[in-house]
Amino acid sequence: MSRLSSYLYGSVAFGAISLAATGAFAACTGPGAPTNTQTRCLTAVQIPGNPLRSYDISWVNPDRAEYYLADRSNSGIDIIDTRSLTFKRRITGFVGEVPAGVGVNNNLSGPDGVTSHGRWLYAGDGNSTLKVIDLNDLMSPIKQTISTGGTTRLDEMALTTDGKVLIAANNAEDPPFATLFRANGDAGTSATSIISRITIDPTIVPPGAGLAIEQPAWDPTTKRFYTSVPIIANNPPGCSFTGVITCDGGLLVTDPTTVTPGTYVQGAFNPVTNTGVVKLHACGPNGATVGPHDNLLLGCTPANNPNDVTTLVINAATKNYANIGNITGSDEVWFNSGDGRYYTASNRNCTVQGPPCPAASQQTAVLGVIDGTSVLIETIPQSSGSHSVAADSKRNLIFVPQSRPRIVAGDGGDTTAVGAGICGSSNGCVAVYKHDVDEDDEGHDHDDDHGHDH
Repeated sequence: MSRLSSYLYGSVAFGAISLAATGAFAACTGPGAPTNTQTRCLTAVQIPGNPLRSYDISWVNPDRAEYYLADRSNSGIDIIDTRSLTFKRRITGFVGEVPAGVGVNNNLSGPDGVTSHGRWLYAGDGNSTLKVIDLNDLMSPIKQTISTGGTTRLDEMALTTDGKVLIAANNAEDPPFATLFRANGDAGTSATSIISRITIDPTIVPPGAGLAIEQPAWDPTTKRFYTSVPIIANNPPGCSFTGVITCDGGLLVTDPTTVTPGTYVQGAFNPVTNTGVVKLHACGPNGATVGPHDNLLLGCTPANNPNDVTTLVINAATKNYANIGNITGSDEVWFNSGDGRYYTASNRNCTVQGPPCPAASQQTAVLGVIDGTSVLIETIPQSSGSHSVAADSKRNLIFVPQSRPRIVAGDGGDTTAVGAGICGSSNGCVAVYKHDVDEDDEGHDHDDDHGHDH
């Protein structure tokens, strides 16, 4: 998702390994642990192995009480127990970090996207493969490795509510494409297979311009996948989608029941079928999550268009939208049904409001907290590389990975002291934030177990 840079640590291993948790309860100090916010830093879970610099998507399965992090620095999926808040184990067998000077080639590194349903965890790798993982198998958890036919990473993904259909994006291909899979649902054995490759009409996403598709989300009411498209041509008319970007993004709406086998091309939005690419205004989105009343919160970022300096909420059914001011630059975003709040991993939030957003050196990383009515509640400083967030809806815990400090310029480490203060170490960590719904008298049902709505 984000273009953070890191460099290669360690080597690729296979299978699942159990590692003891080390120093699981760090201090939570500094600006990343304010005492005057509703969302408080509770602890920091230390990640064994190589210092955490390159990572991508994270996910929580509240029923299994497990948090999953795509940890490129250690070539695997880290699993944290969300009850004890300790490191549980790591599933290895991924490409890891592919170096590019002192940094990393994120387009070739992995793991990247990750999602789960029941015992099945799905993760994208840097070699354009989908890894299908049985979480109940502690010895040989990777049951299938399926190529999507690209040469770069398989990134963000989403499942239907029953876990039977999966969509996953090859964001770094040119032109980019998504793959629709038959997934395992609640089956005891893995039989995941490709249904079709989904592409976007070249007049909307022209080839040769380095454009992308990003995070999808599943809406169970409209029964559609909604996938962020950071930049689309001719939005508005005459805009530039190369060089200095002036084009806004779009939202790809996919009905999996109408996708034909082989290759399926989607074009402009058709309101009759509720499919195709919706043109967005003032938003070039990376992240996407489904909140209450079929509202989608999109992680708009000035990294796609410098003039897109708000966060967008759009209704999946009506396509009516509203802009949330004073928060932007999000990569992964998450709706926590336990407290009725959206959380944004905004690693490129503008320090000065109003377009255009300042240069990257003047952007800052924050955890954004937005209520179910689309009102920004607070922002909390994070490490400069922080772009991943997930929440446990049963326990109202929010997990935000923190990058380890920078050693040399361009190595992808944290350029501030925020991450080290949160972690209590120089190795990076996963910060755990707590929101007690009883304290702010919102009246949300914090025992809701529906979890994330992707």
